[in-house]
Amino acid sequence: MGFLLSKSMDANFKKQQEFMLHNARLQMERQLLMQNQMRERQMAMQVAWSREFLKYFGSFYTITTVGLTLGALKRRNPSFLAPIIPLSFILAYQMDSAYGTLIYRMRGEAESVMASEHDRLDLPHGTPTFDSIEKARRARSSLASLLEN
Repeated sequence: MGFLLSKSMDANFKKQQEFMLHNARLQMERQLLMQNQMRERQMAMQVAWSREFLKYFGSFYTITTVGLTLGALKRRNPSFLAPIIPLSFILAYQMDSAYGTLIYRMRGEAESVMASEHDRLDLPHGTPTFDSIEKARRARSSLASLLEN
């Protein structure tokens, strides 16, 4: 009788373990999907911000270029056109950021760094561990209790 009960409990225990493993896997998949969706939304916001900024900067660039060109023609002094050169570089960068291939080049460079220069990615004092976090928490809580006294 005890043997049958033990066998039944072992089977239930094994089913429970499989169920818990399945739930943990589902939870991990959902968490990864959520994090990826948040990353995608942040990237979309960055692209949208770049495009919006380009509208304003493009307007500024156009007005400035027209004004400087008219000033150079009116005063017959080509040095008025000098600020157009750095502004053109900024405009080109913003256009590349908003509509060009900058994000793809940055991604490629990031992949290269991760593959061949992984040591640059190491955190100071290494990756945080539970013990290091707990130690910092205890230090803060003991400091807070000392300040209260």
